[in-house]
Amino acid sequence: MTHHFFLLAAALVLDRVVGDPDWMWRRYPHPVVLFGKAISFADRRLNHERERFGQRKLKGVIAITALVALSLAIGWVLHAAFRHFGVIGHVFEILIVAVLLAQKSLAEHVLRVATGLREGGLEGGRQAVSMIVGRDPKALDQSGICRGAIESLAENFSDGIVAPAFWYAVLGLPGILAYKMINTADSMIGHKNARYLAFGWGAARLDDLVNWPASRLSALLVALGAGLRFGPSAIRRGIGGALRDAGMHRSPNAGWPEAAMAWTLNVQIAGPRSYGGVVVAEPMINGAGRAALTAVDIEDGVTVFLAACTMLLALSLGLGVLFWLL
Repeated sequence: MTHHFFLLAAALVLDRVVGDPDWMWRRYPHPVVLFGKAISFADRRLNHERERFGQRKLKGVIAITALVALSLAIGWVLHAAFRHFGVIGHVFEILIVAVLLAQKSLAEHVLRVATGLREGGLEGGRQAVSMIVGRDPKALDQSGICRGAIESLAENFSDGIVAPAFWYAVLGLPGILAYKMINTADSMIGHKNARYLAFGWGAARLDDLVNWPASRLSALLVALGAGLRFGPSAIRRGIGGALRDAGMHRSPNAGWPEAAMAWTLNVQIAGPRSYGGVVVAEPMINGAGRAALTAVDIEDGVTVFLAACTMLLALSLGLGVLFWLL
């Protein structure tokens, strides 16, 4: 396990500096795209609307079990192969892990919302935020646009960075590949609609389970990152706010990093919003925070996010040294 922490640290640095080069993914399929094709295949072959609810639910459980087993097996084969190539094998493993993280790309996407607001006003902000959230952009005012960007930043910090890093640290390449398969399946078939309520049940519940530890860790990292930006009092606000408001979110996990981010920035997030013309009424997280948000709040959020990523890097290095000494 010791070398996992050092390889993870190298992958975090690589992803932070290089990110996801567009030219590469225009030529070659991203691993998540391949995961998506496997999930779509299972969906087409097994998810038949004419079948009973219980039968579709069972088939969904079988499908996600098989997909996770496949990703675990691929990860094990890759790890076994890389062991025979010494340093070169470590380099390949670092590259794979870096591809499955999203620090640089997430920061860039969220900052585009702030840029859109500044350069294009409401329409510019709405267009930019529509690329990262599913809510109706035309229903958003400036504060709504900013809330959407900050919520997406906090939630994706957990499931796009901390969770894959966590499972790589615990299980190596099999762990991170299995996590990305589960998370991709949840985003594709974990919806509560007529087609996926039964078939996607297993994927959605498994995603909740594997994100449980990372969501709590991500809240702590956000608070620590905010401490670097705003001082020690921000750490107390972030941790206390997460403990206080995380349960207000509809997700058992997303509320943790979102509440920590809201309290460290002293802003309101979540609340009522519209999806496909349907208004979803949810409570405000940090209801006592500022209601009027601007592009500056988005930029402050990205600063906290990058500081939290730095804390994740420090944690990885620290644990690597600790296990090496032991």
